[in-house]
Parts: sequence; structure tokens; C-alpha cells
Amino acid sequence: MVIPLADWETLCASVQGFGKKRNQDWSVAEGTGSAADPLVLTVADGHGSPSYPRSDVGARFAADRFVVRGREFAACLGADRPGGRLRRLHDYARYELPERLVRDWQNEVWGHWRRQPGPEGADAPREDVLRLYGSTLVGAVLVPGLFVAWQLGDGELTVVDEDGRVRLPLAPERAELGDETASLCLPEAWRLVRVHWEPLPDPERGPRLLALSTDGLSKSFASDAGFTAFTEGLYERLAGRGLPGIAEDVPRWLAEASRHSGDDTTLALAHRAERGDGPGPAWASAPEAARPWGPEPEPEPEPGAESPAEPDGTTNDDEETERR
Repeated sequence: MVIPLADWETLCASVQGFGKKRNQDWSVAEGTGSAADPLVLTVADGHGSPSYPRSDVGARFAADRFVVRGREFAACLGADRPGGRLRRLHDYARYELPERLVRDWQNEVWGHWRRQPGPEGADAPREDVLRLYGSTLVGAVLVPGLFVAWQLGDGELTVVDEDGRVRLPLAPERAELGDETASLCLPEAWRLVRVHWEPLPDPERGPRLLALSTDGLSKSFASDAGFTAFTEGLYERLAGRGLPGIAEDVPRWLAEASRHSGDDTTLALAHRAERGDGPGPAWASAPEAARPWGPEPEPEPEPGAESPAEPDGTTNDDEETERR
């Protein structure tokens, strides 16, 4: 018997990096993956160092603009639209959408600066203003028959297939050096956008988990294998407990990851369970889920032991700069 596939369910969670003044990540996860309600996921990571004092605003603008453009793109897939031809959409996704997205972001940043200028004044050089808001971006759109994703700068798009295989389809061929990364604030930044195009002719063999994360999560692991193990564990827990069963655990896992990376840590995920094969009410009475990765947490300090320093409102040393 063929069990009809369920709609996608989504979750966003984010934690502020230890000692940071504010969380400079932003995320959105919405939709059910149907033609009428496409799945749209995005995470943006403001650069964070003192050279980018408005990067939290820049990250919010990046995610919000992606949602608008992502929904427009999904709407073009309707067979009755002039742009519905797949070849035309492929070229649009590869070339035109990245440029429109970057220009959207830069125009919105410039408008924000003109309304709320800093000490440099409303007529400060545009290039200098854009840098103040620097951010990365990862975004994905899924509709019946097609999955497309875009990435500018660091962060991860992780996919788990129906056989449990974990893959990172937008991983760069060469790792970026240090904390330098591509950024929306760069001139012609659209030329640096990586694009993943994946037709899904058989919905039963399509992805089961899409996870978009800022680099605060991947940097918390000593190796790529550790990050893959985290994703495998996350998927196993989703299969066993469902999204409601892990919703309260995810922020705690991210907080622990952030403690290791020292960075804001954000995750936007979408999970598709099989209809009739969900965890049901069992998750509610199940024991607390273990972390989806090792090593074990550090033991609680003995009474009277010196406590860790409280956040002092300073920024971290490992924050990003745009690659120039």
C-alpha cells in the first residue's frame, strides 16, 4: 500500500552567542510544500564585528527579502504562467534571482540608512553604508516536483534523503579562509551566489529533512563528521518523536553548540514524516531526548566553585568580515 506523503512541518530556533550584545542572525521557515503553499526556508548571519554595527538589521532584511523573492519564484511554477517553462526558470534561478535579491537587499539597506542615518550622515558613500549591514544568506524553496536553494557566504544547507543519507549540496569546493566570507554588501555579490537545482520527479524518493543553519552550528564541531553526525541524530529524533517532540530541545542543543563556537547559532528546518507513521502521543511521555551528538556535557560545578564569567556585552574575536 502506498502511504500518501504528509505536508512539511517547520521549525526555527536561534540563540545569541555568549557575550554578544545582540543576536545578529535571522531566520524564517514557512509553508507546507504544496503548490498553493510552497515551503520557504532561510537563515541570514550578520557579520557581527564592530565594523558591521547594523548587521543584525542587514540579516533581517536579507531573510525577509528572500521570502518575498522565494514565493514569487514558486508562483512562477504554475503551468498557466508565461514563466512556467522549466528551462526558463532554471536560468532565472541561476542568474536573475540572485541579482534581484542582492539589489533588493542593497536598496532596502540604503533606504534604512537614509531614514536613520548614523554619524556619517545620510549622504555617506553608499559602499561604506552597505558594509555596516553586511550579512550572509542561505535560502531554499520546495514545491511539488522541484527543490531549489541559494547560498551567499558561509552557513550550511543540509539535506537528509529518504534512505537516511546526509548531503550538503551547496558546500563550497574550497573552504573559506578564517572568518572571511562572501557578503551581500559586496559589489556584484550576486556573482558569488551558489545555486542548487533539484527536480523531484518521484515525491516518495525526495528529501525528508531540510536544515539551514548559520555557521555558529557547524563551527561548534571539531570536524565535518561531527556535523554530519548531528544531522543524522536530529533526523533520527524527528523520526521517533516528531517535530513537537523535539521543539523544546532544539534551543538547548543550539545553546550548547553556541557555547563551543562562541557565535550566534540558528537553525531553520523542515521535516516531512510519512502519513500514518508519526510518533503519535508517545513522544509526550518519552524520556528527555539525548543530545544528537557527542561529547557528553561538562559536569555541573561543585558547590562553591568559581562560576563562569557573565556576559560583558563585548563582541567575540571570531566574528566575520566580508571577503573583499
